[in-house]
Amino acid sequence: MAISAAMVKELRERTGSGMMECKKALVEADGDMDAAVETLRKSGMAKADKKAGRVAAEGLIVIEVAEDGKSAAQVEVNSETDFVAKKEEFVDFSSKVARLILDKNPADLDALMAMDLDGQSVEDARKALVAALGENIGVRRFNRVTSDGQLGAYLHGNRIGVLVDLQGGDEVLARDVAMHVAASKPASVSEADLPAEVLEKEKAIITAQAGESGKPPEIVEKMVQGRLKKFLAEVTLLGQPFVKDPDVTVGKLLDQANASVAGFIRMELGEGIEKKQENFAEEVMAQVRGE
Repeated sequence: MAISAAMVKELRERTGSGMMECKKALVEADGDMDAAVETLRKSGMAKADKKAGRVAAEGLIVIEVAEDGKSAAQVEVNSETDFVAKKEEFVDFSSKVARLILDKNPADLDALMAMDLDGQSVEDARKALVAALGENIGVRRFNRVTSDGQLGAYLHGNRIGVLVDLQGGDEVLARDVAMHVAASKPASVSEADLPAEVLEKEKAIITAQAGESGKPPEIVEKMVQGRLKKFLAEVTLLGQPFVKDPDVTVGKLLDQANASVAGFIRMELGEGIEKKQENFAEEVMAQVRGE
């Protein structure tokens, strides 16, 4: 059966595969479109499995907010390079996954990857994208937040995403606080929320440093308390100077608006992923070998 350009075009639109791959699949399937789709999907999964071990620390943080402003979802989708992260197909996939999280509220990552996305599972859509773009791609983590107050959302260049649950105040304040969290990276809302092990570890370090001063114990204790107070101001949201007005702490800013922060989630692209040393020559040879 003769394979027309229109048939190749249709198969490319359905699978995202390259032109030559589509033509070859159609020839092998004797023009049977569904059979060609199945062949390319199997091929895509095989390619995805081969690329699964490669480090993917680039990508996007995507935030989707519900129309009523009371719930939002954020997701990190990774690629190996920033180049692929800018591709329309990658951006579209990431946005659809974020919307799916917002609409369906999956229990965990496994549940999300099994959900339907345009007629196939999110996992199969991911594998098809790996085959089409030639890089390891992964949906790493997500959050979904609901607030009965003001929900602040801030996205910094698709690399840092913040959601803030603000009680009281208004939409502008909620966004300002979210922007502050993106810039200042607080560890917790207040001292009460700071993990005990973090506080104890810092106190031990400060105590050891102060003890080396040779000063009397009562002076050392005052030094420890002073440095600990400074540490808490640096790492807690309420104690930090507000980024838009450093003369005012976030705590005072909230007090002035009769507002409080119930919680926040800050997600930064690639945090915690160990990146390998890039070897350009090796990368080029891998591409030549079709790995």
